[in-house]
Amino acid sequence: MAAMNAILAGKTVLITGAGGTIGAELCRQVLNYGPKRLVMIDNHNTALFYIEKELVAAGHTAKITAVVGDVKDEVMLENVFKTYAPQVVFHAAAHKHVPLMETNPQEAVKNNTLGTYALADAATRHNAERFLYISTDKAVRPSSVMGASKRLGEMVVRAFAEVNGTKCMSVRFGNVLGSSGSAVRIFQEQIQAGGPVTVTHPDVTRYFMTVEEAIQLILQATAMGRGGEIFVLNMGTPIKVAELAHNLIVLNGLQPGKDIEVKYVGMRPGEKMYEELFRDEDVRKDTGHSDIFVAVPEEGDMALLKEQMSNLSLLAELPDPGPIIDGIRKLIPTYTGDPYGSRAAAGDTGVRP
Repeated sequence: MAAMNAILAGKTVLITGAGGTIGAELCRQVLNYGPKRLVMIDNHNTALFYIEKELVAAGHTAKITAVVGDVKDEVMLENVFKTYAPQVVFHAAAHKHVPLMETNPQEAVKNNTLGTYALADAATRHNAERFLYISTDKAVRPSSVMGASKRLGEMVVRAFAEVNGTKCMSVRFGNVLGSSGSAVRIFQEQIQAGGPVTVTHPDVTRYFMTVEEAIQLILQATAMGRGGEIFVLNMGTPIKVAELAHNLIVLNGLQPGKDIEVKYVGMRPGEKMYEELFRDEDVRKDTGHSDIFVAVPEEGDMALLKEQMSNLSLLAELPDPGPIIDGIRKLIPTYTGDPYGSRAAAGDTGVRP
């Protein structure tokens, strides 16, 4: 508590993706540590409106500023940093839905990778004290475009590790219970509609944790970071998604297979059978905290990265997704995705042979 208070109390804090599940809870918990100002950025007007309304109604003494904008907008970012001079930056904005990003790889890279570069560049040029990038377990040996774009985001943050004194770091974790588009919400909606509850495969497993716990660990990791780390949260034991579906049906007072059918629909493009928190080549280090570890990667050459980002930016503007996928493969040799196959499966066979 003392460490988190030291980095947040009396400071100006910037949170991107503030209207989302992770961003909104970050806003709530950060305000408990007495920042001077909270600047919230989101391109979703309605979500931003409601989180601002909630926080103002809660009577926090910090000044709360809502900025409608996109992290890819470099002019907007420059204006925000010049106007408010945020000292601590939490980057939660992201395109996160795996199947959607499989068919929109250019947008995944623009938002999750190039947007992260633009924000980290602005933060370090304006001498922010700390920059925390929220990543995902899907960035480990990515099988999806979303996971690959987030892995590239980690590489961006690693390259900025301590430019101009800004301590830049990333945090990886798995699925958050109850977040928008999460399995729990979808299953609940399907149960309320009378079923069926759709599960991809009977053996698929995922890590889950509550949003409150995830944010508490994110804040603690931010406080202990020295720059360059990829923190990995202890997600506990992965559970079978099928068991989660069955349990939710029972908790609703119904019987699986009798009242509500559980239907297996097959793996979606880009999905893994199970998620990983570390890569084989990651060096694992303890932090002294039982629920927070560090993966030490090798990437991080700043001059090379600028060239790479410029190239990715050009490829992301092309109508054919092929070049951007090839660009991802060159930068992430462990990427195993097959978005061409997924586009064909979706009926889009005219983009690439």
